[in-house]
Amino acid sequence: MSDPSLAVAVRAARNAAAVIADAAEDLRHLPAFSGEQGEIASAADREAENAIVTTLAAAFPEHAIVASGQAADGGSAPAWRWIVDAIDGSANFAHGYPYYAISIALAHGPEVTHAIVLDPMRDELFTAVKARGALLNGVALRVSACTMLERALVGTVVPGRESPKLAPYLRVFEALSRRCGGVRRGGASALDLAYVAAGRLDGFWVMNLKPWEVAAGALLVREAGGRVGDFAGGADCLRGSDVVAAAPGVFNALRETVARALG
Repeated sequence: MSDPSLAVAVRAARNAAAVIADAAEDLRHLPAFSGEQGEIASAADREAENAIVTTLAAAFPEHAIVASGQAADGGSAPAWRWIVDAIDGSANFAHGYPYYAISIALAHGPEVTHAIVLDPMRDELFTAVKARGALLNGVALRVSACTMLERALVGTVVPGRESPKLAPYLRVFEALSRRCGGVRRGGASALDLAYVAAGRLDGFWVMNLKPWEVAAGALLVREAGGRVGDFAGGADCLRGSDVVAAAPGVFNALRETVARALG
């Protein structure tokens, strides 16, 4: 792999995947609804995150690392920072539901330059470098050619039951359910965004993401020819929690439908 930053990120993701695979095997031996599921999943998340942070810090000690919302070493206001989610879709992982991923992004100032999303269940490695395109296991990605929201398959993330955003989200969900070709809730936003980049989903919207959940996926979508922004039409989705991502042919219709539903 010619890009050194991407090569290190891939190695970090593979190291985390090894930890996750061991924990997944332990989970498979538990009875359904076992009280140990949460403990094993939480421990795996911590160990996988540590594997990523250790790998990145060894290669780039001057870089900051933001993992699960906690800033690790990297000095004062560093120009470069890694944005990490060791298990995006941790609830899926704990239940043995095979839809979760490792997400790693590198940002220079406000701009994401490198992205990795690794699906350890399917061994699908989504990568992107700014201005150099997006790949899936080395093959170039392109977003969907869909041009009608009525035919679009759209992904989403449902806010938690205690979230103040749940009620407005449900208004948007109803509006889009009545208009879209279909709505899917996978439970791992990084993987949802990777699927938009791969053309498996035509669009995606969410009201409650954190930067480490969207950074890598957003670059994948953009480098695959898609569009990413917030509900108001801005392009800096790392500063807020509202995100719309889609193929160019449905982006405006998706964003406008969301905005109208929110009033």
